Amino acid sequence: MMQTFFRIIFIFISLILSVSALGQEHITQAIPDSLSTIAICPQQDIFDILTKEKLLAPEIPSRKVRAIILPLIAFSPATGLQLGAGSSLSYTVGRNPHTNLSAGSVQVLWTTERQLIAYIRTNMFFNENKWFLQTDWRWYLFRLPTYGLGTGPENNIPVVPEEPDMQSAEEIYEGGQFPMKYNWIKFHNTLYRSVVPNFYAGIGYHFDSYYDIKDEKLNLDSASRIITPHYAYSSLHGFNPLAYITSGVSVNFAYDTRDNIINAYKGVYINASYLYNFKFLGSHKNGSRLWAEFRTYVGLSPKVPRSVLAFRVFGSIAVSGGIPYLNLMSNGFDPINSSGRGYTQGRWRGDDFVYGEVEYRFPISPCSKIVGGVLFANVTTASNRDMHIPLFGYFKPGCGFGLRIMVGKNDRTNLLIDFGLGQLSHGLYLQAQEVF
Repeated sequence: MMQTFFRIIFIFISLILSVSALGQEHITQAIPDSLSTIAICPQQDIFDILTKEKLLAPEIPSRKVRAIILPLIAFSPATGLQLGAGSSLSYTVGRNPHTNLSAGSVQVLWTTERQLIAYIRTNMFFNENKWFLQTDWRWYLFRLPTYGLGTGPENNIPVVPEEPDMQSAEEIYEGGQFPMKYNWIKFHNTLYRSVVPNFYAGIGYHFDSYYDIKDEKLNLDSASRIITPHYAYSSLHGFNPLAYITSGVSVNFAYDTRDNIINAYKGVYINASYLYNFKFLGSHKNGSRLWAEFRTYVGLSPKVPRSVLAFRVFGSIAVSGGIPYLNLMSNGFDPINSSGRGYTQGRWRGDDFVYGEVEYRFPISPCSKIVGGVLFANVTTASNRDMHIPLFGYFKPGCGFGLRIMVGKNDRTNLLIDFGLGQLSHGLYLQAQEVF
């Protein structure tokens, strides 16, 4: 597997260096030597090279909606090879020039792990940013291994009341994984109203349905029983291990000074949300949790806007009642599905979950700036209340590097390839738009 990863990276880097060289030749032929360095080296994207556009030609007015629609070939450790189609969107709602850029993405993918992944996500600003709407709609026909809760010792699996003899399950569980199939419908919508410039308050509705859940290693009939982490947690907390629903209302606050929501070069983003799931709205149990996130982007050079240090910290805390297993926070299942590079999606999960990362972003192409790079590091901590494993008791670090290809200079959309390393783990990640 490692040899395959490095072959892919070698081929990708070779292609990028070839495109970068073409970009420099194109610029040299198109721009007179008398222009300043800034004029000689404006930000370009891959289409400037592929279409041989002249940089000094009159600028074509920006369209109201800009979409990059491409067939998708991607890879992640959780899904394997992904084949499908998708679109990265940027657009402005209305004609007011003071309205921020909105962004969204639409994808339909089929994977070699026999998964169907379909989603629509949007971040939409309305007239003069007085209203802001976030949506996240998904339908997954999914299969993904589970590993238990917490970032502590890996053989900690709670004993369910009807299964006091857990020795065989513990022996299998230690250091292992539990394959699972399930389907998931997600329908999340949050509407914000501007209170003062850059500060928003809003309410949201959040619906998640997990159905046709199948723990493939669960064995309740034979003499050698195997109790999976999902079954143990569901039994202890009163959830049907075959299907459950959460349906609730949230109160939200956000502060946003980013210069671009797709790929920020400067600014701060803060978000806090309190979600309560109600039985009368369809939830199988009442329950609540708190979410908080902080991001900041620090420019390192006024002459090189793409030279940025980006920081992100978020946490999810179970506050009251019951939250089903698959609805607990885990890496790769944050709102933008981007946390935990270096580990397979869902590797770390917990009643309480805190994650932090830092990323250094920089251009590689000396003039066109089409090609960029990143270096990143992250850390995850999660609790397992049933086994008394505390939050911040154990940490799981990750790190890695990646390449960026500018495919939309007007809205700063990049194509990404990242290679991450974790403890006894690694992963290759391909996607569009920035990780955060």
